[in-house]
Parts: sequence; structure tokens; C-alpha cells
Amino acid sequence: MATVEELDLTDSGMESSDIRSPEVKSILPDEEEEDDESLAERLIGLTEMFPDEVRNFGYNLGSYFTSRVKALYKFSCSATWIVFSTSAILFAPIIIEMERAQMEEMQRSVQKQVLLGPNTAMSHMGPGMGMGPPVQR
Repeated sequence: MATVEELDLTDSGMESSDIRSPEVKSILPDEEEEDDESLAERLIGLTEMFPDEVRNFGYNLGSYFTSRVKALYKFSCSATWIVFSTSAILFAPIIIEMERAQMEEMQRSVQKQVLLGPNTAMSHMGPGMGMGPPVQR
């Protein structure tokens, strides 16, 4: 049996996996090296690897979706304005009339209470809601 010292490790390639070796350093980016490229420049550089047809298709597709989103937003704004303004115009008179009728009813009950006393103002609430007759002793 051979011991570990007797084994020749040079044939296995184990010594070349050192992080400081020139082969590995050429693959790893230098930490001192700074890229002055912006993200936009990098993306423009990436587009050069695609054919013109693919780039034109992507541009046209993006433009189409952008215009559709803008149109949908414009439509939703217009539809919202129409719905809320129409509902305000249709329901505002009804609400105002209901409030007016409620105020008239309240004024009648206050007037009745002032003229005839507190028992008569409660009589319009229905049976059993007002005060009963006074108890005689």
C-alpha cells in the first residue's frame, strides 16, 4: 500500500486549484478594478448580441404594451369621472329632499311639543311608545 507522501498529486491537477494561481486570477474580477459603465450602457451592449429582427420585435412589443397601458389608464380616469359625477348629479337631489322632509318633520314635532306639551309630541311614535295616563291615587 502506498502512503499519502508516495502518491504523486501533480498528475491529479490538485495544485492548480489554488486561488492565487494565474489561471484562477484571470477568471475572477479584480476588486481594485472599477467599471465606469452604467447599467444603461451595459444593457445597450447586451442588445448587440441579438439580431435586428429580434431587437425590433422587442421594441415594438414594448411600445405596444406601453401605449395600451396608457390608454387603459386614460379610459379608467374618464370612466371614474363619469360614474362619480353622474351619481352625484342623480342622487344629490334625492338626498337633499330626504333631509328637507326630515327637518320639516322634526320642526312639526318641536312645534307640537311647544304648543300641546311633551306627551303629544311622543304620541306620533306609535302605541306603547308614549307616556301612559297618569296614575290616580
